[in-house]
Amino acid sequence: MTIAAPRTTPSGTQAAPSGEIRGLTGLRIVAAVWVVAFHFHFTAMTGVTEVVGVLGPLITSGALGVDLFFVLSGFVIAHTYLASMGPALHVGTTARFVWARFCRMWPVYALVFHLFGLWLLARLVLGSDDVIAFQGVQPIVSVGQWVQQLLMVQMWNNEFLDGASWVGPTWSISAEWLAYLLFPVAALVFFRLRNLPLLVLGVGAVALMLPIASAYATAGDPYYEWSWAVRILCGFGAGVLVHLVVRRLPRTEPVRRVASTTAWLLPLLMAVGLYCGQFVAPGFGGVVIVGFPVLVGALALADRGPATVLSRPALVQGGKVSYSLYLVHIPMFEILWLAQAYVPALRGGVLGHLVALAVIVATYPVAAAAFRFVEEPARRRLRRIGAPRRPAPSSTVEVFRAARESAGIPDARTHADAYVPPAPRHAAGPTRQPTLAAALVSAQRRKPTHRA
Repeated sequence: MTIAAPRTTPSGTQAAPSGEIRGLTGLRIVAAVWVVAFHFHFTAMTGVTEVVGVLGPLITSGALGVDLFFVLSGFVIAHTYLASMGPALHVGTTARFVWARFCRMWPVYALVFHLFGLWLLARLVLGSDDVIAFQGVQPIVSVGQWVQQLLMVQMWNNEFLDGASWVGPTWSISAEWLAYLLFPVAALVFFRLRNLPLLVLGVGAVALMLPIASAYATAGDPYYEWSWAVRILCGFGAGVLVHLVVRRLPRTEPVRRVASTTAWLLPLLMAVGLYCGQFVAPGFGGVVIVGFPVLVGALALADRGPATVLSRPALVQGGKVSYSLYLVHIPMFEILWLAQAYVPALRGGVLGHLVALAVIVATYPVAAAAFRFVEEPARRRLRRIGAPRRPAPSSTVEVFRAARESAGIPDARTHADAYVPPAPRHAAGPTRQPTLAAALVSAQRRKPTHRA
């Protein structure tokens, strides 16, 4: 028998059957933890304040993790779908893509947003004021808003992200859903850019991050009218362009070495930029966002250093759980923050710090449970609803071909390179090969019976 060589990703690590680039999957948990730390730093406790005082913008700039998600998403979607969707727009292919993305995003999102919606409703009914969430702008609890949240379109008619979502961070889910719906048409354009000079594509990817970087440089934050749309469209587009660069670069040792060096050097430079940027102006360090496309591309090509670390099973699994972590952490923090508002002992001291630590640590197992019991099972079940059924063989030729495939006998027309000469007669012990007659009988037995 012949044994196929294991598939490998550009990073040199063994790939999953889906062609997953494990280093980029591992990067997702890093981005998610960055966002979680950013949101937790709003907790009014002395210990949190002291940590933020030491780490400074490395924590307070954690909102950049969302933009890193956007770039990653653009790269992965292009890596998976651009070759099949770019040449032409087909209704069937588009419908399957949209359905696949819906199955991936919606189930655990719907669960979290409904549970937190009940929490908001309880606070609205039982509370003594109109503050129902720890947001600068209070979300509106109404049937119309429920429909928008349910369909993940709540951002599409809002200039600002504040108060638009019941679960605050899900503004980015609504934004990404918009990018997915636009991708089938955008793919036609990106696919036709694939043969541009690599320098043009690379510069274009970095240039797409400049609108957000300029907002950090001038205003200290990226919040202005419709800035959420700029963030998703530019970040997602930059990720697609980086994919076009990566797919054309040769996997030679010099390329992998440069990519690996860049993959560990660039995060250090960005950390220094975040820290030093505060001495220029508040929020100025956010300009390091221009390095996100370069980082994603470097990790996709690297075969050592950070790419190896991020490809470890624990981090890859963390990357898979990252979406659920992104969804569940704010509802858990909201419960803590409300408890602190009513129980002074939870705002400091040993008890307060232990409870706060328990909450932030518990976000991961809760997310892991949501991934295992809701996100992944629901995705598989929903995907089966839209999956085309494999037709039964309808002719003698098809039965014949199915029998060959079942028995492991290569088809001469499509598997010529897989042909292996039979073992010589004098080999030690007889080797029993599947016969076509036996395979045909077996296939006929498995052939389903059609009834009127």
